[in-house]
Amino acid sequence: MTALDLKDKRILVTGGAGFLGRRVIDQLCQAGADQHKITVARSRECDLRLMENCQRAVDQQDIVIHLAAHVGGIGLNQVKPAQLFYDNLMMGAQLIHAAYEAGVQKFVCVGTICAYPKFTPVPFKEDDLWNGYPEETNAAYGIAKKALLVQLQAYRQQYGLNGIYLLPVNLYGPEDNFDPNSSHVIPALIRKVHEAQMRGEKQLPVWGDGSPTREFLYSEDAARGIVMGTQFYNYPEPVNLGTGYEISIRDLITLICELMEFDGEIVYQTDKPNGQPRRCLDTQRAKQAFGFVSQVDFKQGLRNTIEWYRKHAS
Repeated sequence: MTALDLKDKRILVTGGAGFLGRRVIDQLCQAGADQHKITVARSRECDLRLMENCQRAVDQQDIVIHLAAHVGGIGLNQVKPAQLFYDNLMMGAQLIHAAYEAGVQKFVCVGTICAYPKFTPVPFKEDDLWNGYPEETNAAYGIAKKALLVQLQAYRQQYGLNGIYLLPVNLYGPEDNFDPNSSHVIPALIRKVHEAQMRGEKQLPVWGDGSPTREFLYSEDAARGIVMGTQFYNYPEPVNLGTGYEISIRDLITLICELMEFDGEIVYQTDKPNGQPRRCLDTQRAKQAFGFVSQVDFKQGLRNTIEWYRKHAS
């Protein structure tokens, strides 16, 4: 495989100041990119829902890596489905069009596991992406992001835009979003356990019944996969980024409690939604297409995340 030489490339990273974005920039630099030629589009300075901002952001860029997203857990998806649909669709669709008009050489779009149908055979293969409707609680977000895959494929076919679409599984790691109103399951659980310990509580309320399964990818691994895709992958088919390791929410909670030394009772709130029944990716395409394999052990990744949170928790 011939790698795309990043040394002299001007690279725009939307969401580059975020949890995943900072690691992507680190990996770009490790892969030979010039830090001074990397531009970060921050949401507070550059609202990508406005076309003129997208045009300004992609001007003179060689590569665009689109990480920016309005995203959160089941709670946020239930409360703000319209905002999640509109924001993610408008940001991505306009950015892709602006990149095509500006003559950008390569567009890397990071999608979401939420794009998969609710009942997808496990492990999820990329070819199953269109075989059903997404899980209802995050369908608006998932479909908005999946529409960008269609757009990239159409722009490749009609205009020759080299756009690729990567599908990372649920991410976690140090510096994750621990806000209880918008966090995903791992940071939400770590915070809950920590706060229960601080208050001396002996019960831990948890959404759902613990039966769904999930797969998690350490943020540093995800960033490495995105940069490898940027360098080595040039095809229209979407590519999963994951570990292939599936764990139930019940086992995840038990493991986090064990690592944090919490010995209280876990109380399952069965009136709350579970979300998608199972999530586990087939990761063969990424391995075969550009050699990506996850490296960070799940338990070690959790330890790193817990350690970071305890150090920074107020």
